[in-house]
Amino acid sequence: MKHCKRCGMPDTRPGTPFNEQGVCQACLNFDKRKKTDWKKRKEDLKEFCDQNRRNDGYYDCIITVSGGKDSHMQVHTLKNEYGMNPLLVTVSDPFTKSRAGEQNLKNLSETFNCDHLMYTISTSLFRKVTRIAFEDFGEPLRYVETAICTVPYKLAINLGIPWVVYGESEFEYGSWKEGAMTTEFILNRFKKIDLNFWLKKGFSLKELNAIIPPPEKDQGKANVIVMSYFIPWSSTRNLAVAKRYGFHDVYHEWRREGFIEDFEQIDSLAYIIHLWLKYPKFGFQRTSDIASRRVREGKLTLDEAKKLIMENDYKIDQRALDDFCNFCGYSIKEFWDIVEKYWNRNIFEKVDGIWQPKPNFYEDF
Repeated sequence: MKHCKRCGMPDTRPGTPFNEQGVCQACLNFDKRKKTDWKKRKEDLKEFCDQNRRNDGYYDCIITVSGGKDSHMQVHTLKNEYGMNPLLVTVSDPFTKSRAGEQNLKNLSETFNCDHLMYTISTSLFRKVTRIAFEDFGEPLRYVETAICTVPYKLAINLGIPWVVYGESEFEYGSWKEGAMTTEFILNRFKKIDLNFWLKKGFSLKELNAIIPPPEKDQGKANVIVMSYFIPWSSTRNLAVAKRYGFHDVYHEWRREGFIEDFEQIDSLAYIIHLWLKYPKFGFQRTSDIASRRVREGKLTLDEAKKLIMENDYKIDQRALDDFCNFCGYSIKEFWDIVEKYWNRNIFEKVDGIWQPKPNFYEDF
């Protein structure tokens, strides 16, 4: 296991290649910002809005929102700066919500005076698919994250709304391909949805509606853009914008184990178990994600990031774990029994019954 020489991200992160100098693709992509004509891209965004703004009062676009800082920034930009009339769409999960998360989602609609459609998957179905995805893949939210792609797009088609807007693309975190028009990416995601897997698990097509792609004849009737193509993406910048509109963090509510900030992914308690499960599989989780981004932005030094990663990356938040187990119907022991098979034997070893990193885990740190 090697770590990026510049940001500390490990080479086990899926989809993030390293060059011969030991620098990850996410850092190389970040370097491209210096050569990017952001003024031109802002003009492109304005032109996009001017061409697609409607005068009949109907929605110009759908913005996918969770209620977080990025959601606030996107709605502020498109509605307040460019005069668009968006419909906000949230694909929700039934996990326990933080007080800040509930307030932020409500705040989006009220503060920006936007209509907001909440799509809630059946709780009983959600529990079943979450258990299956956890036990079969170590990826409990595979189903709902698929729905986050399919649901807004199908709504756009059925409501006659030509555009769906997402926040950042995978280019920010190491993908090779950059682009404003990510319709092709979404359509390719549709092709990869394995409905047969769920059908073999005993579900009917009617139950799987949330993740069924639109009919092939309708694919392409709506288009997709990501805001990170037009605006240099920054969590801290987006937070500053969101705070101006009443965004709340969880500093006074929930001191999360394994996290080094209090304003990212704060909506649902159990959701962060999905994030933590990268640790046994790949040897890193949310601390590495955030610390590496802060290094790229110049908010942390590499040495500061290393210290935070080694102190926090292995930790699992007890409150989130309790909520996940209570919702899914697991005992804590059952949870760990399932996790047992996901420990990556190349980077972890079992000592006195406890999984821990091998001695060379941080060798190049």
